[in-house]
Amino acid sequence: MKKTDFTDKEVERYARHIILEHVGIQGQLKLLNSKVLIIGAGGLGSPAALYLAAAGVGTIGIADGDIVDLSNLQRQIIHSTNDIGIPKVKSAKNKMLALNPDITVNTYKEYLNASNILEIVSSYDFIIDGSDNFATKFLINDACVLANKPFSHGGILRFTGQTMTVVPNHSACYACVFDSPPPQQSVPTCSSAGVLGTIAGMLGTIQATEAIKYIINYGELLTNKLLIFDAATMDFDKIKFDKNPECRVCGKNGIKQLKDYEQNICKDRK
Repeated sequence: MKKTDFTDKEVERYARHIILEHVGIQGQLKLLNSKVLIIGAGGLGSPAALYLAAAGVGTIGIADGDIVDLSNLQRQIIHSTNDIGIPKVKSAKNKMLALNPDITVNTYKEYLNASNILEIVSSYDFIIDGSDNFATKFLINDACVLANKPFSHGGILRFTGQTMTVVPNHSACYACVFDSPPPQQSVPTCSSAGVLGTIAGMLGTIQATEAIKYIINYGELLTNKLLIFDAATMDFDKIKFDKNPECRVCGKNGIKQLKDYEQNICKDRK
């Protein structure tokens, strides 16, 4: 049922949004009536999930087939030492509802693939890619293009992060910029090269902000732009690009069905 007004407690909880120009009552109602799916309850998904829950996004889905491991805790801030050994989606849901018990959290304890992703993404207004491997990132792009679902891509490694937002039929997609996954073992993973924990927080928060901006329809999204930052120097750059009319995914002869890409899995999941 669509929400049309606030309780007294909600007015107090979201007061800083309600008094904020360009959000206000109508923007907060949009958030309360929105649905965001986070794919990956790891380094990127953790801050995104907490901030979207705090912001009052009414329904948040979180998909991850993994369990909490000790090595995750350096950057996956939604989990704690007591969560080791339990499913990440369960741990994440517990923290999100503890922060904001008035939202709905849907969990999907499974790894997404070509056979299940479309059914899951179809129920949501915006998707956040917090995955840790190229195969899943390309699959998310393909599924969102086919389902006409906007999403935020994110990736981190060592001291760097990159992100872009895709609005199918209006902007370039991930494959317009990166045509296909790199060859197996050609790019290091977080388990082999490492990642500064705070980088995940920086990028996941940017992704959550993109979701909120899309929902309230305010600001300039990171469409047709790749934001890259290096925390070692605190340099931020935007690389602009155009939609590729010949893109194998979103171009005039784009894909009609999904396929699974070869997986280069990071053992110490992001």
